[in-house]
Amino acid sequence: MIDRRLFSLGLGSGLLVACTDSVPSSSAPAARMQPVRNAGWDAWVAGFKSRAAAQGISQSTINRAFQGAGYLPGVIERDRNQVEFKRSLEDYLAIATSDERIATGKQMLVRHAGTLSQIEAQYGVDKEVVVAIWGLESRYGARRGDVPVVSALSTLAYDGRRGQFFESQLMATMKILQNGDTAPANMTGSWAGAMGHTQFIPTSYLAYAVDFTGDGRRDIWSDDPTDSLASTAAYLARSGWVRGQPWGGEAGTVSGTPVAVLQPQVPGPRIAVFRNFQVIKRYNNSDSYAIGVGHLSDRIAGGAPFQASFGPDETGLTLENRKELQRRLTSAGYDTQGADGVIGNNTTSAISAYQRANGLPATGEPSVALLRQLGG
Repeated sequence: MIDRRLFSLGLGSGLLVACTDSVPSSSAPAARMQPVRNAGWDAWVAGFKSRAAAQGISQSTINRAFQGAGYLPGVIERDRNQVEFKRSLEDYLAIATSDERIATGKQMLVRHAGTLSQIEAQYGVDKEVVVAIWGLESRYGARRGDVPVVSALSTLAYDGRRGQFFESQLMATMKILQNGDTAPANMTGSWAGAMGHTQFIPTSYLAYAVDFTGDGRRDIWSDDPTDSLASTAAYLARSGWVRGQPWGGEAGTVSGTPVAVLQPQVPGPRIAVFRNFQVIKRYNNSDSYAIGVGHLSDRIAGGAPFQASFGPDETGLTLENRKELQRRLTSAGYDTQGADGVIGNNTTSAISAYQRANGLPATGEPSVALLRQLGG
């Protein structure tokens, strides 16, 4: 199994990075994503070029790939300062199945109806599932990443932490360029090398990407998402997707005999899952991710939210309470950058600012008392 978890859970342009209140504070500024001179990187690249040539990469491809490439200090900063988000399933779903993400998904389902129907017919993967992955990975193409992939991967491979893995991704990148699927200037993605609308890493691209438009190129980088969406369906199909079978759903609402019933959070919904749930996990080996994709696909198709309540959190606030707290803080002049009910850096900063301004200890912690105080 190709492990995409590194790329999909906050290191690329996908779900957690894309969420307003969940962006790691360690995000490197744009200036740090510009190449700088580094003698060690130069020497490493010289050695890599020899290894690439030994694997059949042409000199012209190597020269084009590294023209203008360089060491990116911002990539190392991001790699060194990753924030591991420990979100509850309730918070994860609040992000993954936000009203905005559902509404945009429905729009995309209509906008690309013909293409998605053709993809579903060919690969047997529900079009709503493909759209849901698109929504979680790059906000339907809005956040595909703009970091030069050759520079990013060569920086990570030279740096040494997981160097062998990133060199294998860089070698796959050389093969993609040699195949003519895109030009080096167009090959941009996340700081960790995930690319396109559905954030393929290079080795996954080589294994699963398809040319669905028939133009001779497997183009996941263009504004047209066709090849990306078809490639995602191909990935799931080749991973064992069962045509016509649901991914799962809230226990008691789906037919058939599930392979398991999960309850990731208590109190909270019990989730009956089928084989296709495990197939989604091939795309990202996380129960929360697979539930997020599955539930978002259901909501895009017009399905209802989970009926079981998660109940109040440890502060005594329900999700709706937390959303209302964010709305009230923003109305009072302490902007939380949205009201999704997820307490992240923006919300805690807004709470702290409000507390300081009102002579309270600046804990940054939400509470029932704070909600009442803001409500008058």
